[in-house]
Amino acid sequence: MTPKPPDILIRALEPGDLPDLTEAWNQPLAYAGTLQLPFTSLEAREKRHAMTPPNLRRLVAVIDGKVIGALGLERFEGRRSHAGQFGMAGHDAFAGRGAGSALLAAAIDLADNWLNLRRLELTVYPDNARAIALYERFGFEREGLFRDYAWRNGAYVDAVA
Repeated sequence: MTPKPPDILIRALEPGDLPDLTEAWNQPLAYAGTLQLPFTSLEAREKRHAMTPPNLRRLVAVIDGKVIGALGLERFEGRRSHAGQFGMAGHDAFAGRGAGSALLAAAIDLADNWLNLRRLELTVYPDNARAIALYERFGFEREGLFRDYAWRNGAYVDAVA
């Protein structure tokens, strides 16, 4: 596992982080790599944050006092309570600084050592080579392909599980 660079703070998301995250998630690469829509307002993000389910943990990455990325880790319920899924995104201008690695390391620690999860799942678009490389560095394996998974930029795109 890649250690966290010393200039990156990982902590729980706070309501005051939403302006920085709205800026980050409205970046072209950030929303293209997720199911987020472009041009999402701060008000819409605040409403969504207010409805956070209790089984969702949200972490943020902070560099120089600015929240530049986030990861949500959701534990499934019922007969799948041993598993969870996550999604993450970061500000385009901070790509390559190690925030993704730091967020993922923190999420895996939370899943392994605090939530007792045996399985973590994610989906990623096949053209997101940077994200796929990160997940594979942390030991994630490709299990399948979802054809026409989402509508993005005027066309259906697949996703890797």
